[in-house]
Amino acid sequence: MTGSADEISSSISGDAVQPLSNARPASVRAAAESMGLIGRSSAIEQLRALIRRVGPMPSTVLLQGESGTGKEVVARALHHSSARAHGPFVPLNCAAIAVELVESELFGHVKGAFTGASENRHGLFHHARGGSLFLDEIGELPLTLQARLLRVLEERTLRPVGAEREVAVDVRIIAASNRDLAAEVRAGRFREDLYYRLAVVDIRLPSLREYPEDIPRLVHHFMQQLATPLGVAPLALSHDVLRQLSAHSWPGNVRELRNRVERALILGSFLAEPMATQEGLSRTPAALPADELELSLAEVERRHIERVTVACGGNKTEAARRLGVSRKTLERKFAEWGEADADADADTLVRRA
Repeated sequence: MTGSADEISSSISGDAVQPLSNARPASVRAAAESMGLIGRSSAIEQLRALIRRVGPMPSTVLLQGESGTGKEVVARALHHSSARAHGPFVPLNCAAIAVELVESELFGHVKGAFTGASENRHGLFHHARGGSLFLDEIGELPLTLQARLLRVLEERTLRPVGAEREVAVDVRIIAASNRDLAAEVRAGRFREDLYYRLAVVDIRLPSLREYPEDIPRLVHHFMQQLATPLGVAPLALSHDVLRQLSAHSWPGNVRELRNRVERALILGSFLAEPMATQEGLSRTPAALPADELELSLAEVERRHIERVTVACGGNKTEAARRLGVSRKTLERKFAEWGEADADADADTLVRRA
């Protein structure tokens, strides 16, 4: 079984939600949106249908898709839609931990098992008991650990590092990879038997460029989510800005969009830097000038607005359009900085910027 998803939020509410398995589709949508699965595209509706069908099953699930497409969000939604919803959800990014530590991290160890093992320590399988264990970037596991994981899945028992006895395992495995694991199997970098054990249900998460119609809704969601922690007000966005955002290819997917919204809130507009090209030639965000690193948010905003106005030859109507605000809002900003600024010409702004 395959499906599609969007990330839509790198963070999901930690509040307990009721299992979705017996809910009506409208209820599934509402509950899924509360966890960050936001959108009305066919890709998101298909994902919600998959969550409703697959979530209650005890089967392992494999999520595959590009980086930034929201695999952990989908994994959490699957967990919360299952009978294990009130148990723990334990994530591990297999690419973010040293290879020599992964075995102990997963299975635990006993005192004296290796140098530095000064006490018994439970692994993540133990901490996830009664719930779900999310193994992100599972393609990064070395083949030796792939063999151990396969045995755990088959036997439902494990042996902590250095232990003599097996202990029972009671977890559901949800795995994810930004690689094509079938291709990794063909290349000899991933065990075929483990692949088939994990991919009982194989869900492909689409890239954000496959459902651009949801981008305005996502931008609004991230605005509301991020503005308060940043201590700023959400930006008022013009149709032109939303159209540009929807036309962008987003090589970093929803994670890139979320980061772009955060940067826009900090700098005061979405046009503080050029959009990445379709080919990804400008993917690296522009760094702030060194002399701006110690400036207040208000001063950074002021400098940016002045630079955009200069680039527009002092035409405030065009500057407001590029900044994604109304001319009235722009005039109010200049008025806040002094009456003279409200009528400043381009030459004056150039000297100050």
